[in-house]
Amino acid sequence: MALTRLSMAPLPRWPGWRHLPREARDTLFLLGVIGWTILPHLAHLAWWCTLLATLVLMWRARLALDNAPLPGRWTVLVVLMLSAVFTLLTERTLLGKEAGVTMLVLLMVLKTLELRARRDALVVFFLGFFLVLTNFLYSQSIAVAAAMLVSVWGLLTALVLAHMPVGQPSLRQAGALSARAALLGAPVMVVLFVLFPRVGPLWGLPQDAAARTGLSGTLRMGSVAEIANDDSIALRIRFEGAPPPPQALYFRGPVLSRFDGVEWTRLESGKAAEWQAPSDLQVEGTPVDYEMTVEPSRLLTLPLLEATPSTPGAAPDIPGWRALARADLQWITSQPITERLRFHARAWPRFRHGPLAPTWSLREHLALPPGFNPRMLAWAADLRKDPRYARASADTLAALLLAEIRGGGFVYTLAPGEYGRDAVDEFWFDRRVGFCEHYAAAFVVAMRALSVPARIVVGYQGTDPAPLDGYWIVRQSHAHAWAEYWQAGRGWVHADPTAAVAPDRVVRSHSLAPSGGLVAQAIGSLSPQTLAELRRFWEGVNNRWNQWVLGYSSARQFDLMRGLGIPSPSWSDLGLALIWLASAASLAGAGWAWWDRHRQDPWQRLMGRVRERLQRLGVAAEPHHAPRTLAQLVRQALGEPGLALAQRLEALDRLRYSRHAVSRPQARWWRGFAAEATRVPRLR
Repeated sequence: MALTRLSMAPLPRWPGWRHLPREARDTLFLLGVIGWTILPHLAHLAWWCTLLATLVLMWRARLALDNAPLPGRWTVLVVLMLSAVFTLLTERTLLGKEAGVTMLVLLMVLKTLELRARRDALVVFFLGFFLVLTNFLYSQSIAVAAAMLVSVWGLLTALVLAHMPVGQPSLRQAGALSARAALLGAPVMVVLFVLFPRVGPLWGLPQDAAARTGLSGTLRMGSVAEIANDDSIALRIRFEGAPPPPQALYFRGPVLSRFDGVEWTRLESGKAAEWQAPSDLQVEGTPVDYEMTVEPSRLLTLPLLEATPSTPGAAPDIPGWRALARADLQWITSQPITERLRFHARAWPRFRHGPLAPTWSLREHLALPPGFNPRMLAWAADLRKDPRYARASADTLAALLLAEIRGGGFVYTLAPGEYGRDAVDEFWFDRRVGFCEHYAAAFVVAMRALSVPARIVVGYQGTDPAPLDGYWIVRQSHAHAWAEYWQAGRGWVHADPTAAVAPDRVVRSHSLAPSGGLVAQAIGSLSPQTLAELRRFWEGVNNRWNQWVLGYSSARQFDLMRGLGIPSPSWSDLGLALIWLASAASLAGAGWAWWDRHRQDPWQRLMGRVRERLQRLGVAAEPHHAPRTLAQLVRQALGEPGLALAQRLEALDRLRYSRHAVSRPQARWWRGFAAEATRVPRLR
């Protein structure tokens, strides 16, 4: 029966934001700001951390609404120790980005259970500001920047409320004051952004374990049943002249020559032949000058347009970075690309490279692991027994394989299903379904089985159909794998088996369409053109954000210094400019503080005039007397004639200290008070 009554009891009604006690209102506002700041982290936090943070914030909100006492320190300490243990079990460490962000989130929410004094609130505020910064370790997009701007405003508003102990100022007043403070600090922020030395991120970008299109340093055939088409931007390129045709836009990445039966990798970096400059590169025709902006990939490979030589004026010049060209024409950076790079380079789409006669290094491109793909080896042996192909050239054999792919019923798809141990055999002879890596791997294995040196090249192919703000966009969905084989007298020859089965993929850069989200599918079903325009608009905004904000590098800093008249700027010049501006700002701030210190508060000025007028009437008004106290003194001293004057003073007390207090005194109140004071006779 008691349980039935409890279940039938009505839930407590929300009293309304304006009717909450100030402490509860300010606490709930702070909890909302903390939740908003943590929200972008939910995609990276462990499930138990998200659950614990949510429960603690809800618990603290309930305590604020009920005006209940906060838990003891031992309770908070036990929860903190459990959080550290779970973090250690989940992340295997208490150091690093993931563990650090997890512990920071938990410290933030647990500290809300200790809001007993202003100093506790200040700790929460500054933890919140630091937590805002950690969001940029995962993303530096416009959306995250806008969300964190709201977080900064909310934390500043809570900080302002903590320094307004008298009365019950509204959130609108505190929010307006914090917005003005942020606007006053905006010039300092701009100066620091422009002149502070550019440094790399504290941690590298995380790798996504999901199977998605994109550039990779290895290739594993058959292990993924379905691959998601990642539509994010990999790089942007702007041509100084007419752009090459789509079928000539190959952006060369890692060259994979070693095969263990399952995975394709690069040859060991210790081989001198692979690290020597490509001295046998021969270019023809008209060069293509281009400017490229590469997004962070965490790889050591710089995907340049084929073929970009290492000669002066053609090789990329990236301040603070070192890029080397290997003998196989792939460009390697001195460190993983964890920041956006922007540079100029020059390429020749028509080129030849590689030795013209057999060399010892070509034997490494003939190796096949024993015991794998026996049917392909037997098929190649039978083909070589045919008198027509016994002494056929590499070009003839490559044409034969491409013709087999073109007319053999092969299908190009991103969902081929998983393949077994002998993936090439299963693909070539049985299923004949796959995407570019299946075709490239099968082609190379077949060529090697026919005693022709061959290798896989991965990178990007093609761009979006139309430029955006002058930049042609290359997406992760343009990631591609093709092949190269060696022909005596010609060197390494380009071959793209995917073009034989899906020519639109190469000739028109038509990659398979990704499956959009629910909103995108709804808009696309109603108006595909609207979806395309919205996407182009958003990418245009992102491009400007990337170029002018995220792409602001040390090179652009030095260009700015040259524009200011410094012929050879250096880091010391940037430091001196920053010191001079900081000194000028400090002097300006000190002058403003001196002026503000000598400026009297309008309420104090008004109270001084009130005391002066009351003292003329014979009332013993002292500086420490509040308006309500002065009203009592007026009644005692003046009696019935001073009743209206006392009521005016009580109205002033309400204007200053009530729930609906105003920030500045009203001039009409003083006019009414002065008029009443003239009607009261003075005491003798």
